[in-house]
Amino acid sequence: MEIFTTPAAMQAWSSRQRAAGHRIGFVPTMGALHDGHRALIDDAALRADLVVVSIFVNPLQFNEAADFDGYPRPIDDDVAACAQAGVAAVFAPTAAAMYPPGFQTRVVPGPLGDVMEGPNRPGHFEGVVTVVAKLFAAVRPDVAVFGQKDYQQLRIITQMAADLDLSIDVVGHPIVRDPDGLAKSSRNVRLSPSQRAAAVVVPQALDAAIAAAVTTDSSYDVVRAATVVIEAEPLASLEYVTVFDATDLTEITDLGAVERSPGAVRIAAAVWFGDVRLIDNRDLFEP
Repeated sequence: MEIFTTPAAMQAWSSRQRAAGHRIGFVPTMGALHDGHRALIDDAALRADLVVVSIFVNPLQFNEAADFDGYPRPIDDDVAACAQAGVAAVFAPTAAAMYPPGFQTRVVPGPLGDVMEGPNRPGHFEGVVTVVAKLFAAVRPDVAVFGQKDYQQLRIITQMAADLDLSIDVVGHPIVRDPDGLAKSSRNVRLSPSQRAAAVVVPQALDAAIAAAVTTDSSYDVVRAATVVIEAEPLASLEYVTVFDATDLTEITDLGAVERSPGAVRIAAAVWFGDVRLIDNRDLFEP
């Protein structure tokens, strides 16, 4: 396995592999790899000849300095995990390599970035799409695999790749969960034992919402079903629960006006446990 720390070195390797006829799969990460990342790597391996994993904690997408500073960075463990997973190359640039002196260009997301996470995290998605555009330029993949846990991010990146004619197949991989239902996340390691036990209310709330959707056309009732579960947990602080169109991400208030089919409507939640913010989402009409 090779390790590259500059965009130029990564580009040179990718150019050689593509010239040799190899299809490149790409899994962008911020490190602190877990079983969810391993599932993305395995997915990419099924779709490509060679898999590249990036490990880069992107400063542009953090709204809180404390969140950026506290983000786990076990780089040696991450590199070892990539080697064990059969990754062909790791791209682990520094912030200085990605954003050298004089850097000023940003990629601005469209309306998909104006809802849910957007208002709550100003500038976040601009940072996300900017760094992903740069990672795509460095790795030059044929296919890139992202987790559905960050569903809004997945839709925005899919749209960006299409709008900018990047010729990259952006794939969303199903959410990987712990046995109790909590979505795998690098932030989970920052939860105290009591917070980790409490965090199970997030998937439980989405379960309650899905159950409520069977008997009502009111999104308010569906959201309320989830809210009640979260508000019953003293260690949880709800930021939002929303029901939205899975394609354009617009909020849905009347479920009677939409097609009740898998893949059409999703529900998402953001919940704080102390200074750790967890997000999750589900297909509201999952089979």
